[in-house]
Amino acid sequence: MSGFNEQFFISIVIIAIGYVLKRMNIVKEKDGEGIARVIFNLTLPCLIIVTFSDMEFTASLFYLIVIAFIYGILNAFAGLFVFRKHSKEMKGTFGMMVPGLNIGLFAYPLVEGLFGFEGLQYFGMFDVGNAFIVFGLSYIIAGVYAGNAGMLETRSIILKLAKSIPLQTYLIMCLLNIFDFSLPNAVLDVTSVISVANMPLSLLLLGLYLNFSFAKGYGKLLSKFLLTKYGIGLITGFACYLWLPVDDMFKFTLLIGFILPTPASVLPYAIMFGYNQRMVGTASNLTMMISFVLIWCIVNIVV
Repeated sequence: MSGFNEQFFISIVIIAIGYVLKRMNIVKEKDGEGIARVIFNLTLPCLIIVTFSDMEFTASLFYLIVIAFIYGILNAFAGLFVFRKHSKEMKGTFGMMVPGLNIGLFAYPLVEGLFGFEGLQYFGMFDVGNAFIVFGLSYIIAGVYAGNAGMLETRSIILKLAKSIPLQTYLIMCLLNIFDFSLPNAVLDVTSVISVANMPLSLLLLGLYLNFSFAKGYGKLLSKFLLTKYGIGLITGFACYLWLPVDDMFKFTLLIGFILPTPASVLPYAIMFGYNQRMVGTASNLTMMISFVLIWCIVNIVV
């Protein structure tokens, strides 16, 4: 447990460094977009390649894809139901934020430091199902309630999924493993070196995006959103952890996975469909801080 707390403390320090760099105007928040592109298009795919290169696929790992996908759908229905009496804008705003989870940017650096490649393999499979929710379902909800149904052609949704380099990497590595094809050592050597940068860059980026200036006047809406997201996540996570007859890492993946923050894509969606960006940013920041505290508490209690 001391190892976990030490790793958690290191993660917080790196996030704090990113926040201080922003406050000192050494690195600007807008620079985070470039760092995010490097993470999602280079360091994260390299980490996936390294993690999945010697992975032995089991049925339980594939179940994580299905569970993440079904959980996202059920959460979407729950979110829309909770905000059914609010305006279309509010239903769209919170409806797109409830279903998805921030795995690639938030969970990966923590899991990598705490559980190594085994943990990354489990969370990686969980992220495959989550990707269809983040880039598919959340995008559809945002567009429908913004009145931009014309932007929601099947082709545009498929293209959005196809453009996700981490998702492409997941699928390619899964196929390579299924057909028992090994990548050349030279490829693995290069990707191994690049993948080391994923954790510090991701944590620094979280610090750059951290903001303690919150939108005012939306307290009740934000409280309802947080209670919905974390209420469902905690109840479902502990139910799975206590009653599912599977291995501990599988149960721990669900326990932690269900309480992860909203995905980073919600802010671009808010911009794209004309939602209240400040409120979406506030909600995202709150989920980051709450998830950090919950994960620390749960791991110290359960593990």
